[in-house]
Amino acid sequence: MSLVVQKYGGTSVADIEKIENVAKRVIKTKEAGNEVVVVLSAMAGETDRLIELAHKVADEPAEREYDALISTGEQVTVSLLSIMLNKMGYKAKSFLGFQIRILTDDAHKKARITHIDSDKIKAELNSGTIVVAAGFQGIDEENNITTLGRGGSDTSAVALAAALKADACDIYTDVDGVYTTDPNICKKARRLDKITYDEMLEMAMLGAKVLQPRSVELAKKFEVPLYVKSSFSEGEGTLLTKEDVEMEKEVICGVTYDRDQAKITVVQVPDRPGIAAQLFTPLAENNIVVDMIIQNASIKGFTDLTFTVSQKELKKAQRIVDRIAGDIGAVKVEVDDDVAKVSIIGVGMVSHSGVAAKMFSTLSKEGINILMISTSEIKISCVVQAKYTELAVSSLHDAFELENKS
Repeated sequence: MSLVVQKYGGTSVADIEKIENVAKRVIKTKEAGNEVVVVLSAMAGETDRLIELAHKVADEPAEREYDALISTGEQVTVSLLSIMLNKMGYKAKSFLGFQIRILTDDAHKKARITHIDSDKIKAELNSGTIVVAAGFQGIDEENNITTLGRGGSDTSAVALAAALKADACDIYTDVDGVYTTDPNICKKARRLDKITYDEMLEMAMLGAKVLQPRSVELAKKFEVPLYVKSSFSEGEGTLLTKEDVEMEKEVICGVTYDRDQAKITVVQVPDRPGIAAQLFTPLAENNIVVDMIIQNASIKGFTDLTFTVSQKELKKAQRIVDRIAGDIGAVKVEVDDDVAKVSIIGVGMVSHSGVAAKMFSTLSKEGINILMISTSEIKISCVVQAKYTELAVSSLHDAFELENKS
């Protein structure tokens, strides 16, 4: 008997008919002789509706109450699926984060899991119960409800799979796997049979919406066998795995983009020790994630510092930076939220020369100006004007011949 964790996203449980389809998939897995833990998101659009309600009350809702509100969507879906499974003759029980004891830190809206008490789930599984767990939510040391950030149900599923030492963790979504790029903007996009944890982590962090980055981090750390599959069709999907010899043949595995980007430039910053820490420490203390950072060459003791943040955090970040800029004697702060980040990813990049040159020349041929560049062993990212996003993605996909399977 194997233990399988299955996660279903919002589009998979968007209405009663789709919840019934999920129930049939769960039953099929159970009938195959497996123990099953199901992790659910809220119905498609429900979390957005709850967020909108919160912001109708306050521009910046109290974060504790915000989490208490937006976590309610999952309570509906886990209850409905459990009702459905019981009606169909299968013993099932729903559990919220606090009932399982998914313990997190106290960083509301983006909490991190610190511990999962798996004893209750194991006891239920031993009695033949299908466990239906609410994704996206946990509880801190003070028993406050916390949420794990958008896409957090992926992290819930992988964390439960790791805690339970599950034999597989299947992430069901509205696509049948991980593609070389977004099929909605590039018709030549190809589904990958498998991808390394590192490549998937970069893709997720750089804009691919298939998996939350933290779920991939956990899968890699605990070597959880992770599959991305479609809720609406049969198929193997895409396997996330460790790098192997065969996979080294692929120089580039995918192209990603992220429109949720904003560029902040602090102009004429005094170039002396401690200035960067003085600027970025308050951002970190406010849980604002800073992505790409560029510091220009010092001229007459002054330099410019440019970095990117999520558009969702731009207002908060700008208020902090405006205050710090005055403290450190910078001339002004410039903001540009009409940008996007386009990236190429591949574990084979580290052993092949000319990849960066090919990327830059491809964008140049299309008349796309590069505003910022960031590199690592397995990715190159460029910030460009947002209007060029689709053109950049399609041209890079063609340039690296990603439609052709190696």
